[in-house]
Amino acid sequence: MIVHGSVYSYYTGKLEAYLRWKGLAYRRVPMTVHDFERRVPRATGAAQMPAVELPDGRWMTDTTPIIEWLERVHPEFAVVPHDPLQAFASRLLEDYADEWLWRPAMHYRWSYRADAALRSRGLAEEMLAGIVAPPPLKRWLMRRRQFGRFVRGDGVAGATRQHVEGVYLRTLAALETIVVARPYLLGEVPTLADFGFFGSMFRHFALDPTPGAIMRERAPAVHAWVARLWNARAEHGGDILDDVPGDWAPLLDDVGSAYLPYLCANADAHAAGRRRFDVTVQDTTYRRVPVSRYRVWCLERLRRHYEALGDGDRVAARALLERHGCWEPLWRVRAPRSGYDPEGRAPFGPGLGVFAR
Repeated sequence: MIVHGSVYSYYTGKLEAYLRWKGLAYRRVPMTVHDFERRVPRATGAAQMPAVELPDGRWMTDTTPIIEWLERVHPEFAVVPHDPLQAFASRLLEDYADEWLWRPAMHYRWSYRADAALRSRGLAEEMLAGIVAPPPLKRWLMRRRQFGRFVRGDGVAGATRQHVEGVYLRTLAALETIVVARPYLLGEVPTLADFGFFGSMFRHFALDPTPGAIMRERAPAVHAWVARLWNARAEHGGDILDDVPGDWAPLLDDVGSAYLPYLCANADAHAAGRRRFDVTVQDTTYRRVPVSRYRVWCLERLRRHYEALGDGDRVAARALLERHGCWEPLWRVRAPRSGYDPEGRAPFGPGLGVFAR
């Protein structure tokens, strides 16, 4: 398969690590701005990366449903735990890691001078290849677009900056406790939760100068886990724990106190037909953040995962969610309606960008 993406991309790195673990042959092709704005949307319905081109001509987009589909086609060395409660908790953390860590990942990359200078050069050379313009102008355009859309345009300001950075620092501390105790989040082999966190922790936090220095200083075991997961291959099995471990508690607490309330506020704003909204989480107010139809779908999907559990597993899952303040916000919105993918065709499109209007 061909993975159209970027060597600097959050989600491309996540998918590549999964494909490497499973031993699935692929070739990564740099995505140019022409591909991003024209070719990929024509093929998948969404301007986003990565996009996967299969040998039979079909295209896929969105790493979460891509991995779900590949797990069905290639069930050996499954990354979704067989235990239903662990599978549900892993899907919850994958969604949290995919969507909630995006803001601090973009903030560190584009708010700090050294990080922005380094990555704007690489992205300009990769994505703007073939465009005739002075290199300094291409780098400036890349910085201006990324900072304006994904930092300032996503609610990062003087009043929220400390909280945004705190999301990264708390996640680092929680992951450090876990991977000091065992190689991966659930035991001796990586599972879905590992790949969820890997997206931000690899191509952004570990490799960008400012968050990378913080990781090496504060969480060296996380730094080692990043390298270990990138190098992991499913050649031998391994044991995982029997239950959802207690050291996941800080991560699940953040899901309940920040991420799920944000999803609810976004779903309410979407239902009201708004394009931006304000939301207060953990005593911090984010103003004029963009409404995301995709993240309404994230809330719908999490609820469907819970509803798909058997009766006994639902009881256990509810107890877990209630312990961490996740139960009430999971159901706060009476009927979230993204209107996306009612036929269950994902990852085969039409795709939906996170901030698609």
